[in-house]
Amino acid sequence: MPRLLIVYHSKTGGTAQMARAAFEAADKEETEALLVQAENAGPDELLAADGYLFAAPENLAAIAGVMKDFYDRSYYPVLGKLDGRPYAQMVCAGSDGENAVKQTARIAKGWRLKPVAEPIIICTHADSKEKILADKTIAQADLDRCAEMGQALAAGLAMGVF
Repeated sequence: MPRLLIVYHSKTGGTAQMARAAFEAADKEETEALLVQAENAGPDELLAADGYLFAAPENLAAIAGVMKDFYDRSYYPVLGKLDGRPYAQMVCAGSDGENAVKQTARIAKGWRLKPVAEPIIICTHADSKEKILADKTIAQADLDRCAEMGQALAAGLAMGVF
């Protein structure tokens, strides 16, 4: 059975909601879906998976540090071993999200992963210290988009499309 690894980091809950929506939808397909926090993921999890969904918040116009740490710890041990595997990404951002998307895409390109979906960026419009630090609630319509991505990735893996 193909395995979809969903690696995420979340401090204020937004990205966790996005990743969980994707996981719950993916878990209904004929694929083993794994939801792993970035601090607990590494090369072994990447090597054991057939496809990936990376979900991270954008902090200060960059990938959140915990997610970056996951990439740093994993990059060289798996380099040249993931070539051609599919991936997609989701970003929870306060105002933009584009730079986090670019950073993750650059890392995935180095791993020679194949992008199979347009990135999802959920903007929370957090534009003050209080809003940035507050717990997030992601709208159902946005969670539905995340679920669709998880389901599509899992279904694609199960059917051998990727």
